[in-house]
Amino acid sequence: MLVERRAPSKRISKRALTVWRIHGLIHSLIIIAVSIGLTVVSFLNDWPFYVWLSGIGVAILYTIFFVAVLPSLRWKRWRYEVRDLEIELQHGVIFVKRTLIPMVRVQHVDTIQGPILRPFKLATITISSAATVHEIPALDEGEADDLRNSISSLARVAEDDV
Repeated sequence: MLVERRAPSKRISKRALTVWRIHGLIHSLIIIAVSIGLTVVSFLNDWPFYVWLSGIGVAILYTIFFVAVLPSLRWKRWRYEVRDLEIELQHGVIFVKRTLIPMVRVQHVDTIQGPILRPFKLATITISSAATVHEIPALDEGEADDLRNSISSLARVAEDDV
C-alpha cells in the first residue's frame, strides 16, 4: 500500500527574489555586451538592419525573462520540509523535482553566504550525502543556522538508531 506524501510546506525567504533578480541582471549584462558588440560589428560591416535589431531583441527578452519572470516562478515552486527521518526538497519551474534525503545518509551540513546573499542577510544550506550535495537556497541567516543545527542533530540521532 502506497502512502501519499504531502508536499513540503516551508518556503525560502521572499528576499530570494531580489537576489535572483540581481543574478539575472549580471547574466543579462553579458548578453547585452554581446548584443552591443554585434551591433557595432554590423554597422562597421554594413550588415542588414535585422542582424543588430535581432541582437538587441534577444538581449531585451533575455533580461525580461531572467530578471522579471524566472525569479518569481522559482520562488513560487521552492519548498522544503525537515522531518525526523528525512529532508524533502521541491523545486523547478517547468519540471518540478521532489527529492527525499534520508537523515541516515546526511554526512554534513554547511551554510554558505556569498557576496550577493550577505547584504540581504541570507544564507544557503548545503546538505551533503554520499552521492551528492543538495541545497536549500536563500534562507534568513538565523533560520539557516537553526536549520543547519537541527539537521545535524537529527542526522546524528538517525545514525545512532541504525
